[in-house]
Amino acid sequence: MPPVPFADALRVWFKIGLISFGGPAGQIALMHRLIVEERGWISEQRFLHALNFCMLLPGPEAQQLATYTGWLLHKTWGGIIAGVLFILPGFVLIVAISWAYVTLGDLAWMQGLLFGLQCATLAIVVQAVLKVGRKALKHPLLWGIAGLSFLGIFAFNLPFPLIIFAAAGLGLIGARALPAVFAPSQDAAAPAERPAASPPLAWTVRILLAGAALWGLPVLLLVLTLGLGHVFTDQALFFSKMAVVTFGGAYAVLAYMTQQAVERYGWLAPGEMVQGLALAETTPGPLILVLTYVGFLAAWRDPGALSPELAGVMGATLSTWVTFVPCFLWIFLGAPYIERLRDHRGLSAALTAITAAVVGVILNLSLWFALHVLFTEVNRWEGYGLHLLVPVPGSLNLAALIIGAAAILALMRFKIGLMTVLAACAGAGLALA
Repeated sequence: MPPVPFADALRVWFKIGLISFGGPAGQIALMHRLIVEERGWISEQRFLHALNFCMLLPGPEAQQLATYTGWLLHKTWGGIIAGVLFILPGFVLIVAISWAYVTLGDLAWMQGLLFGLQCATLAIVVQAVLKVGRKALKHPLLWGIAGLSFLGIFAFNLPFPLIIFAAAGLGLIGARALPAVFAPSQDAAAPAERPAASPPLAWTVRILLAGAALWGLPVLLLVLTLGLGHVFTDQALFFSKMAVVTFGGAYAVLAYMTQQAVERYGWLAPGEMVQGLALAETTPGPLILVLTYVGFLAAWRDPGALSPELAGVMGATLSTWVTFVPCFLWIFLGAPYIERLRDHRGLSAALTAITAAVVGVILNLSLWFALHVLFTEVNRWEGYGLHLLVPVPGSLNLAALIIGAAAILALMRFKIGLMTVLAACAGAGLALA
């Protein structure tokens, strides 16, 4: 196929940013649908290869996958545009919701609208798990790895890096013992998928210095001018630290962030944090964008010489900036080298096994999302080494079940367009508010 026009990619990335609901599972599903299935801009194998790398990085894997894919299509500017547009709509919406919350207090209509979109995302998630699973798991052994990965996370709460490294080890063994199983099928490469040349050392150094400056200089200037203990300085330091410890995606670090924001810094009350998490789950963009809400409220309540409105927007922007700039840095530094190693026999086998494990991870994320959409109360049961999410049967949300089931039928049975389904579900949610 011919090279992808930049204007076409720009429109698609903006569309993804506007409708990327459902946390990482829904967002990965959406990108897979729009970029791999509908347009064929990159192959299934290349998409999963990029996803595997992003799963190993700190930070939101779906946003980094968008950045990686944008880089594949149009190099550095493509990656910047894709990554920024993935965040921007959700950021603007959360800032607006945060302002409405502190000034108006009643967001029932907004929550109803977002509830409907969240139900629609169930259909996208279910469809993605089925399609990615069918294409990535082409042998019973790979199904077994996916199943063990799912059980390891869902039932035993095993660390995400442990599961990935275990899968990589199985892949390396499989490369010698069963090469036919662990050798990935070769897709016809589109022009955007040609093997990348080794990046010059000078280019790597420039990217490293630019990323470090964009990330570190604002933090240093805040420390030098405002000093430690100022709300902006605390936000810059805390969320910079968060940017390098969020392995395994947002779910792995939300509890820690909640504890620090509420108990250590006192930026907001426990109930407000719960509301922020609910809003972040139902708005487009990465779930970790809840930090935008936290940054807004923290600065609003401690504005210093600034107006609360200006301080809130600055706090939200600062928190988001220091969290996401490192995400771009990891991709631009690592992607060229990962691309060079794509055809390495041992690495390919390891990534085949990791792909199977990632299917299990996506299934876990999808089940987590579905349980929290369909039930208003979900408890964690622990015993005999198990850590299970158990929904309270009486808390089943019948409206969510009906809207979600209708969306699944519309997309998968009647092949109704995605935007039509999203609009219908949003209208249903608004009517119920």
